[in-house]
Amino acid sequence: MPHSRRRVVSIGALSAMLALGSLFLLTPRPVSAPPGAEPAYHLLPPPTGGVVPNSTRFAAPANLRRVQIASEPVSLRYDFDGGVGKPIQDTGGRHELRPLGQNGGALRLVPEGTGLAVAYPDRCTLPREKDCPRAILEGQRDDTLNPGRRPLRYGASVLMTHGDLADGANVVQKGYSVGGVSQFKLQVDHRQGHPSCVIAGNRAGIYRAEPRIDVADGSWHDLECNRTENRLTMLVDGVPYASVAVPPNLSVANAEPLRVGGKGLGYGNDQFAGEIDNVFLDIGA
Repeated sequence: MPHSRRRVVSIGALSAMLALGSLFLLTPRPVSAPPGAEPAYHLLPPPTGGVVPNSTRFAAPANLRRVQIASEPVSLRYDFDGGVGKPIQDTGGRHELRPLGQNGGALRLVPEGTGLAVAYPDRCTLPREKDCPRAILEGQRDDTLNPGRRPLRYGASVLMTHGDLADGANVVQKGYSVGGVSQFKLQVDHRQGHPSCVIAGNRAGIYRAEPRIDVADGSWHDLECNRTENRLTMLVDGVPYASVAVPPNLSVANAEPLRVGGKGLGYGNDQFAGEIDNVFLDIGA
């Protein structure tokens, strides 16, 4: 959802608005309205936040066919405004993400603007990292989310403080950068709060656009990764801050699901801490 912004209204205009509102409230409903007719406007309750119960992973597809790539443009948006008790789907009602947790880790939906954002577990301070709570959002295998060599835009809005930082904090990703898998990823790496975009091909190197800017300042920031034919660019709040050349033939295609907040649930999962909102993915647009 859009983040809240303050609006200034003059005293005269406010008085006129209040007077008009009072007149509207005192005006009776026309008696000619048919019985049971719905009112013209509905006052919708705010979405319900709270702890999101952990689920189970999607079952692996029965047909483990060769990895495919998107054959047409794709556009996904997740605003997380459905509330607790409803599936977490993109705004088109598809591409479900399931909340997964380990060691007591769980996600929460918290108020943000007029809607909700996803809050991740606090940064763990236990002496053994393997005992730390972990929680992520994970989809199912979906080869239509593989961009191949197509133009690619992806990103999210994040809210972090320096207490949320670690050596790795993954925001959005599909695939891995090692093992010949291929990947696209957005992360806030290092304890300096630097965001970065990463693209890796199955036979190519790892390409990262990382600006020397700190986004872990307790404010919301819009982070975007933009891959064109031969360049990967990192934008922060709509402003390009860093870019790196990438080979035009670098293809990203893997059998991994889309993940938000970490690369999995295992040890060393680059767990995100803080809040995430407005996740998006555009392929070939």
